[in-house]
Amino acid sequence: MIQLEKLGIFLSKPVAFLLVVIYLLQSALLIYLVKNKFDLEKQIVFQQKRITELEEKLQIFKAIDDFQIGFSDDEVSRLTDVIYSESNKYEYDPMFILAVILTESSFKKGQKSSVGARGLMQVVPFVGKDVATRAGVNWEGSTTLFEPESNIKLGTLHLFEQILKFGDVKKAILSYNLGESRLRGLIRTNKPLPGNYLKKIMKNYKMLKETYTV
Repeated sequence: MIQLEKLGIFLSKPVAFLLVVIYLLQSALLIYLVKNKFDLEKQIVFQQKRITELEEKLQIFKAIDDFQIGFSDDEVSRLTDVIYSESNKYEYDPMFILAVILTESSFKKGQKSSVGARGLMQVVPFVGKDVATRAGVNWEGSTTLFEPESNIKLGTLHLFEQILKFGDVKKAILSYNLGESRLRGLIRTNKPLPGNYLKKIMKNYKMLKETYTV
């Protein structure tokens, strides 16, 4: 009887060891499957994000390519990248920035206005110089404004700062067009604010959204 009990105890040890091994293997397999599932989900999210990014860039590229005057294919590609990145930085709809550019310069390379505004977003030199450091642009005088990528970085930041100052997108757009001092003067004297420029922006924005976004 004692021998059988001893034998029972002896037999239970490898069985228990086997059960522990099986448990550990199952746990390891479960951890592997969970990790593999997590990695797969991360990869799917990454790929979906990448697809969305490419789709948005393609929309921007098509819009620029249809309206641009004087830019090479390589320049259009670089413009696409900078408009996409600056829009993400300041949480703009890229089509809104395209609408501003279309209204300001008709997407014509080297555009200069009668009042000295330059480039795609028609930035005046004193504004460009003021925001250059904050925009991460190396300011080398007013010719910097004819560099399309620098012009967009300067213009998008200047507009963003106007939005922060006025707390109102419509007033910020008017400030971008009229100048901050002039707009504040109109507001201070309770004079009516001009609406044609804003209407052009919104008309172009609506057209771009309907034409190039799904």
